[in-house]
Amino acid sequence: MSQETYIAGICNIGQSEIRNRKIVAIIGSVLSVISLVSLISVDAPRSARLGIFIPLLIAATGWVQSRRKFCLAFGFMGTFNFGKMGQVSKVADPVSLAADRKTALSILGQVIFYAAIATAVVVALPL
Repeated sequence: MSQETYIAGICNIGQSEIRNRKIVAIIGSVLSVISLVSLISVDAPRSARLGIFIPLLIAATGWVQSRRKFCLAFGFMGTFNFGKMGQVSKVADPVSLAADRKTALSILGQVIFYAAIATAVVVALPL
């Protein structure tokens, strides 16, 4: 089922925005793999593996936003977009704005958690 309308705290981006979040997820995933291969190839110390957190965070951010159909930045800013890229609309209702910010905080926590878990796995690997 395709969601193409704003629903406070549930959905604040349309298909073109979702597609961009998927691209971000792919880019973050590719950067994560490249980082991991680089760390392995130079026999980097375990502490250097913590640097993979950033590309994993990028991947998780794109993935979670595309799956949830919700942009955390739009949620914090009180905007949404179901049209062309760059054509954002303002959320007028304070109750809707509060719901969006709550969802944005939830997504932020989720992506940090996912990236932290994946980073911990990479650090723990016996490479």
